[in-house]
Amino acid sequence: MKEKLKVFKKKSIRYPLIIIGLIALVVSSHLYLQWCQNMLSTDLMLKFAFSWHTEKFILGSLVLLVFLLFLISLAGSVLLGSLLYAITIAIVGFADYQKMFYRTEPIYPDDLKMVTEFGLLREMIGTWPFIAILLVALVGLFFFGRAIYKSRLLSKKMQIIRVAGLIITAGLLLYISDFNKPTNLLRKEYDKTALWIPYSQKMNYYNTGFVGGFLFNLKVEAMDEPDNYSKKTIESITEKYTKQANKATSSADEQPNIVFVMSESFSNPQHLAGVTANKNPLKDYYEIADKTYSGQMLSQNYGGGTANIEFEALTSFSMELFNPQMTTPYTMLVPKMTEMPSIVSLLKEQEYQATAIHPYNTSMYKRKDVYKVLGFDQFISEDTMTYKDKLQNNPYISDQSAYKEVLDLLKEEQQPQFVHLVTMQTHMPYSDKYTAMEYSSRSQGNKNAIDSYMQDIAYSSEALKEFTEELQKVKRRTLVVFWGDHLPSIYSDEIKADNDEVLMHQTEFLMYDNQGELSGQSKHDAITSPFYFSPTLFEQSGLKMTGFYQLLNNLEKQVPAFEKNFYYTSSNWHKTLKLNKAQEELYEEYRMIQYDIVSGEQYSLKTDFYQSKE
Repeated sequence: MKEKLKVFKKKSIRYPLIIIGLIALVVSSHLYLQWCQNMLSTDLMLKFAFSWHTEKFILGSLVLLVFLLFLISLAGSVLLGSLLYAITIAIVGFADYQKMFYRTEPIYPDDLKMVTEFGLLREMIGTWPFIAILLVALVGLFFFGRAIYKSRLLSKKMQIIRVAGLIITAGLLLYISDFNKPTNLLRKEYDKTALWIPYSQKMNYYNTGFVGGFLFNLKVEAMDEPDNYSKKTIESITEKYTKQANKATSSADEQPNIVFVMSESFSNPQHLAGVTANKNPLKDYYEIADKTYSGQMLSQNYGGGTANIEFEALTSFSMELFNPQMTTPYTMLVPKMTEMPSIVSLLKEQEYQATAIHPYNTSMYKRKDVYKVLGFDQFISEDTMTYKDKLQNNPYISDQSAYKEVLDLLKEEQQPQFVHLVTMQTHMPYSDKYTAMEYSSRSQGNKNAIDSYMQDIAYSSEALKEFTEELQKVKRRTLVVFWGDHLPSIYSDEIKADNDEVLMHQTEFLMYDNQGELSGQSKHDAITSPFYFSPTLFEQSGLKMTGFYQLLNNLEKQVPAFEKNFYYTSSNWHKTLKLNKAQEELYEEYRMIQYDIVSGEQYSLKTDFYQSKE
């Protein structure tokens, strides 16, 4: 009897201790996530949890508790389920801090798909931190898997409790994943106190907490349905602009080669206040840009977001029009579609050979799947490139090698070529790449990285100049659109503070014609967005316009550049969209067409809107 009493006392003490321990683990892990989100500010972390946003902290903690109980049920072990939970939260928090540091934006649910990109992750965070994180994760997974295997030995009663817990927590996680449904009870509770800030994900996470911001970015429709959306409305828009396009005559004598070059992190650091250099690293670039149509491109992101800029340039659809949760169309939208109108599909109808080149692996941003949907004939990656030379200690294939790959394709004289190149040479990290540094910057902080970056873009400029010189030997007329996708994440807080935020989102771009016949080549101070590239190129080179490109050209003349939080109208930048009646009509027609393709019935695909007819 005494032995039974002792066992009963032990159990009665143990279970409350387990509950207290689990609650302590959830609260401490939630505080850790907030600490990482607030850039390691303990003061902001504590104020968020216990002063400013306590209700949201409690709701977020409940979500984390469900996740913890799910892992415990799956493992059949409180200890090992808690261990995997702690490791997972630790890695997510570290990743969020790293992304906030380099790109000033938080981790999104879709970013978790990058977990298998070992090579890129190692290069971004450093070899030893990456190895340490990988080892911890592998050890955790080993013991977690071992626990699942041993759980078959649990008693029948414990198995029933475990399976019931697994079913309940899995069901709750599925329900939580529908956070953006209007009827979701968790979302309704958040809405009582949450101030969602969709135009700024950084502020959105700041105001609603890491968990709230993360939930807000779970699955959602790409766009909300505009008022008056119908087949009749779409047909009216497509007919209107197709007629306008058909009135214009083409001045092109032959089908030209078209080359898109998205240059990784290519920008002019000396455009920023607080950054100067002993000489101009973009000297070769400006020798080309100052003789052709060129200027500044508005990039959606700072320090990253390459795939989104690429999406805009190829499809001529704008990220600004999407719901804020549609953070990466390449992974969240395009692979689910069977057809997406783009410059690729347009040129394929005109018997072009379409090739994508990326001197890296094929899995990044699901490019292999995306390029197939867009209609590319082939995708040349680092594994299939002929030219793979690298510059000194740079881990990435050089721009010079990438351009040689393009030039080989342009030797084909029987068929016009569309080549889309995404370079890698100037990708982060910006240290230890080069043995000799020709450029010395004067800047407020991070001088070594800025000097290395200047050397990088100088080599990139030189390679571009050599490429355009080689294009003079190509018999077929060849048109090039060259742009930098975003600024590098190397600038200190002092530099950012000394510059208008929009300057941190402006990169260089130019359009080049090897026959020198662009209509706007005397303009060197243009301001544009990447979704305008194709229609602008068609207009300036005398190629036959489509109805879609005609709509975009009309819109560009009224609103030359826009992204969330940045709108360029009437020669001024604005934080919010301010349009007159004519501008608003064009903007709404464009929004209607984009909705029709990405979330609607695709009525416009059944017309000639995306085709050019002679």
